[in-house]
Amino acid sequence: MSLTSNSAINGVNLEILWSRLISIADEAATALRRTAFSTIVRESNDFGVTILDENAAAVAENTIGVPAFLGVLPRAVKSLLQEIPIDEWEEGDCIVTNDPWMGAGHLPDLVMASPIFLQGQLVGFSATVAHLPDIGGVIFSADCRDFFEEGTRILPTKFMAAGNENPEVARFIRGNVRLPDMVLRDIYAQVTAHRVVAQGVQKFLGKSGFSKLSSISQALHQRAEMAMRAAIAKMPDGEYRSVVTADGYDDKQTEIHCCVRIEGSNLTVDYTGTSPQIDRGLNSVFNYTYAYTVYPLKCVLDPVTPHNDGSYRSVTVNAPLGSILNPHFPAPCNARQLTGQLLAGAIYKCLAQIVPDRIVAESGTAPTLRAVFNGADDSGKRFSQMLMCSGGMGASAHRDGHACTPFPTNTGSGSIEAFEGLAPLLVRRKELVCGSGGEGKHRGGLGQEVEIEVIGSAPVNMSLMADRIVNPAEGLQGGGTGQPVRVSLASGRTLHPKARTTLLPGDRLTLRYGDGGGFGNPAERSEGNIRSDIKNGYATTNRMQPRDRSDEKR
Repeated sequence: MSLTSNSAINGVNLEILWSRLISIADEAATALRRTAFSTIVRESNDFGVTILDENAAAVAENTIGVPAFLGVLPRAVKSLLQEIPIDEWEEGDCIVTNDPWMGAGHLPDLVMASPIFLQGQLVGFSATVAHLPDIGGVIFSADCRDFFEEGTRILPTKFMAAGNENPEVARFIRGNVRLPDMVLRDIYAQVTAHRVVAQGVQKFLGKSGFSKLSSISQALHQRAEMAMRAAIAKMPDGEYRSVVTADGYDDKQTEIHCCVRIEGSNLTVDYTGTSPQIDRGLNSVFNYTYAYTVYPLKCVLDPVTPHNDGSYRSVTVNAPLGSILNPHFPAPCNARQLTGQLLAGAIYKCLAQIVPDRIVAESGTAPTLRAVFNGADDSGKRFSQMLMCSGGMGASAHRDGHACTPFPTNTGSGSIEAFEGLAPLLVRRKELVCGSGGEGKHRGGLGQEVEIEVIGSAPVNMSLMADRIVNPAEGLQGGGTGQPVRVSLASGRTLHPKARTTLLPGDRLTLRYGDGGGFGNPAERSEGNIRSDIKNGYATTNRMQPRDRSDEKR
């Protein structure tokens, strides 16, 4: 029986079709990662691939990469279609932009979109986003006061036109970045991924008998919407509020005010009351805010149904224009992750009031601690490397938090040898921090310490992007806070946690990544878990002694 008939698209057939499309996205993601030259893509998976139907609605996404990217790409493609009408898109086109308000929230992330044609008919789109190793301007940092300092903005344009490179666009990019060869090669890795998607989708449609992707996407979206609505409807109606305080910049802390409102099968997340936008690069543009709102909700409410546009039809996100979660252009926003990645914690503090068994405490890795190193080695060759490591994940009602695990992002730390091989830097130490996770019935995930030495003869430019120094990850349901982030130099010289500085030859930098918050009353932690922690070096005897139960026995 042909799968193109409505009666044939049942649950089993739909799962088969969706799995095939995911495999195409995964194949494209593998091609992107293996042909990229920067460690941020090749080692840390800081990219995403999405297949969309002809209406620019997401159908399938790759299974590795950054979840926020996959939430951004459908919105980005729709923005590109507003700038370049669909009748100007040709087979073989690769249209690019890194505009934060259209794309993934800051200039280093390059969005690329391509049309997919079959026998001259538009049948869908492919979209990718990848973090480039450099985008000009100052190095990737949080301390710019002006958006235009942060790098080179590429408005929607064709990098590839009908399968051929647009030489003026490539020349423009090459002339405005520090690492032109690496940047262009990473962009061509995205081009490769788009070719893989186009070939895969064309072959898929030919074999399955469908003329376009929308027939499949409509069925997927309907089932995803039904599943999410059913999950929301099981929760009690009402308003649930929380506040998360971030370190902000200097002595100006910022606050995220979150209200989760449930009405039947509809859920609204409202950030009214959140701090106004600031003159530093901590502002999260709405695309990024939206992505880091809906993804944590999906994880909690409906983690198994296909992740596509239908999942979010029942979810509304409101963020006041002019706030740090929806800033006016041209607000600086390069370090938007320092704000946007806090949203999962704010949402989960709300949901803890009604479904505490489904959520996790705040993670020490949200927001991520990033250090970017830039300069030239002793041979004069330029480098730009970002250390991608993680702190501890928050604990849940069921188990301890994972050590050194990113959430809600999922970028990997990558190979330390690859990091060292491309820069005059030596990682002298990378180890778990004993006794660091937030106490609780279930312990927060442990953070780590990384010590890095400058081994070249020239100074190294460094940009730090760190939070949770003043406000560490909080526990839930009586759980304790994790230990805070710390940044220090062996020389004793003070470093600003969100600014650029210069490291001198021989300097040793120590980055102490934060820990996850604990979950539940620490007095309820089992003696077996305490002994196991001590045996494995996860806790000290002074910190987690088994409690005295003599009173209970009497």
